[in-house]
Amino acid sequence: MAGTKTTTTGAPTDVTQKHNKGGIGESTLRPDGTLKVTGEFAYSSDMWHEDMLWGQTLRSTVAHAEIVSIDTSEALAMAGVHAVLTYDDLPAEMKNYGLEIQDTPVLAHGKVRHHGEPVALVAADHPETARRAAAKIHIEYKELPVITDEASALAEDAVLVHEGRDDEYIEWVSHPNIVHNQPIIRGNAEEAAKKADFVVKGEYTFGMQDQAFLGPESGLAVPAEDGGVDLYVATQWLHSDLEQIAPVLGLPEEKVRMTLSGVGGAFGGREDISMQIHACLLALRTGKPVKIVYNRFESFFGHVHRHPAKLQYEHGATKDGKLTHMKCRIVLDGGAYASASPAVVGNASSLSAGPYVIDDVEIEALALYTNNPPCGAMRGFGAVQACFAYEAQMDKLADKVGMDRVEFRRLNAMEQGTLLPTGQSVDSPAPVAEILRRVKARPLPPERQWEVADGDADVRELPGGLSNTTHGEGVVRGVGYAVGIKNVGFSEGFDDYSTAKVRMEVINGEPVATVHTAMAEVGQGGITVHAQIARTELGVQQVTIHPADTQVGSAGSTSASRQTYVTGGAVKNSCELVREKVLEIGRRKYGSYHPAWATAELLLEGGKVVTDGGEALADLAELLEGETVEIEAEWRHRPTVAFDKRTGQGNGHVQYSFAAHRAVVEVDTELGLVKVIELATAQDVGKALNPLSVVGQIQGGTTQGLGVAVMEEIIVDPKTAKVRNPSFTDYLIPTILDTPTIPVDYLELADPHAPYGLRGMGEAPTLSSTPAVLAAIRNATGLELNKTPVRPEHLTGT
Repeated sequence: MAGTKTTTTGAPTDVTQKHNKGGIGESTLRPDGTLKVTGEFAYSSDMWHEDMLWGQTLRSTVAHAEIVSIDTSEALAMAGVHAVLTYDDLPAEMKNYGLEIQDTPVLAHGKVRHHGEPVALVAADHPETARRAAAKIHIEYKELPVITDEASALAEDAVLVHEGRDDEYIEWVSHPNIVHNQPIIRGNAEEAAKKADFVVKGEYTFGMQDQAFLGPESGLAVPAEDGGVDLYVATQWLHSDLEQIAPVLGLPEEKVRMTLSGVGGAFGGREDISMQIHACLLALRTGKPVKIVYNRFESFFGHVHRHPAKLQYEHGATKDGKLTHMKCRIVLDGGAYASASPAVVGNASSLSAGPYVIDDVEIEALALYTNNPPCGAMRGFGAVQACFAYEAQMDKLADKVGMDRVEFRRLNAMEQGTLLPTGQSVDSPAPVAEILRRVKARPLPPERQWEVADGDADVRELPGGLSNTTHGEGVVRGVGYAVGIKNVGFSEGFDDYSTAKVRMEVINGEPVATVHTAMAEVGQGGITVHAQIARTELGVQQVTIHPADTQVGSAGSTSASRQTYVTGGAVKNSCELVREKVLEIGRRKYGSYHPAWATAELLLEGGKVVTDGGEALADLAELLEGETVEIEAEWRHRPTVAFDKRTGQGNGHVQYSFAAHRAVVEVDTELGLVKVIELATAQDVGKALNPLSVVGQIQGGTTQGLGVAVMEEIIVDPKTAKVRNPSFTDYLIPTILDTPTIPVDYLELADPHAPYGLRGMGEAPTLSSTPAVLAAIRNATGLELNKTPVRPEHLTGT
């Protein structure tokens, strides 16, 4: 057996195999697709183990309070209860965890900092017994003042959410209740403003959203004979979980073995720890397998949300429409714990100018510690909030100048070679003007589609739908446009790499490739693409995808639109290394029989070794008889650097993605109801490795942006910091009845630095769909609408 482990930096070479069925560029079917739509797919909540216990978390009922006492005696006395744990029962010196700052306690100690914070754990032989036992734990709180906004967080006498901070960001912030602050200064915005013939200012409010994945947090922890634990869990980042779990269990990482179980959606909400540590603690304490499954109510408290934001913008333009300068201040509410807030701040600041050429900028973005629910990663990651604001500004400024709104954007659109506010050059195609042109050129949907032949109305096509609120009276059409920019991959100097183990062997007379990574398949279709890459590079039809676990090197997070780029790049790289080993075997076995083994460029196609001219030299099944080739290799994209803490300058991102939308809406101006008729989009994807999956990702991201525009918001009481609507009854997400036609036009302009020229594309459509819908509603109503989501009372003034 030939086995090696290597590290490679940079983009793998261009694709060499072009004729293998089921390879890249084809819309191959997803292996998990049929199982999911028929209800046969096993999600993490479906796991079962003989003699397992059920875990339950007791959470705080107040947002900020000292814990005076905890009495667990009644819970422990209940029949069927095997364990009750509090902070005092934690086994290791390390009792906190966190993605960037280890500020989150496994269980609250001394005080609670947000509504729903975990305080105690129960393990019992039935889920209802566990729930009832948790309810019998008595906690006495002494409530403290709550920090809920910037004014209360930064007041001179403000209560500190975290005292004694010693993290890497504290020396750069002006107040301990600021998690992180990132200024960006380029040019001289004050001087440039003097050249502006028109200046517009705006203040915008962006609400808090939930990722609303349909599969709740769940997992199964099984104690092992070696004193360790095997954890089966739905997550986005196995190795990051491992690095946070092992220290608080007091175990070396090799004794915490993690395997990905079926994931029912993620969108950033599974990047942080939820029930993982709790299940392991209970399993190790009881010596029995422990399963934890959140219900929907608990899920709203069990993971981070998207940061709500307050944004202040100023833009200027000359009378011929050229942007002169931009100033902005973005305040993100990070909630009680840091999560990914520092990275979200970096994204919000560096992408706050949008996909436009603006030489003179003055930018500040910051995230606050408050007693509101913790916020972290969600699809778009800081760029969503900024896009909502700067696109509203573009419409206002275009109107001031007297230009068409799309043409104003196209005039100022960045292109390849443009310098961003951070000083970084965009070094791959940036077709901003072209994607705007495409969405504008698309024919508009017909007017008054609700009218039927007999003069009546099909209410399904009207605002309010089947609630039958209108038959067309008071309904006005509006059209709006928006475009956005999103970075791809981890940024600011993070060592962003992935690992892939690829094996090639003969099974039952046929060459087979096995691909093993730790990539979390959360619905994005990564396992499909990995098989396509292996077929393309190794010339085989049979590809096995090994379950994702921590027995192979890290694949990083399934987030930041990075997995096809980075783990796909790692799979491609490992396949190329395996291919070279296979060809070495071929040269050793058959090299004396044909000169092409030594002189020609050799490919693996259709189960054979062939020359670049198509001549077959050997059958792979015969060549690999008795041989197994396996290589595990790391692969990295080009390095990035941290932004300067004072000026924000630096090459902080590896790649950018661009999407534009045109929204067509119909608004019942009397009742304040909105129906989105169409959300047309155009986006550059570099290379569509699986075209059907690309379209699906774009349509899914677009639909989430629609939800942000007119439906989705977690309501937090400003006086108590308690969540008011932790259910799908009161937190509304788009259904099929709310989702409009979404025509997709994608471009394939290759990024020369990326594998196959691809461009990470999962997040970009979430950015521009929201401001496009808002622009269309403004166009229909004439209202300014500087807050998202838009509610009926915002349109009717009631």
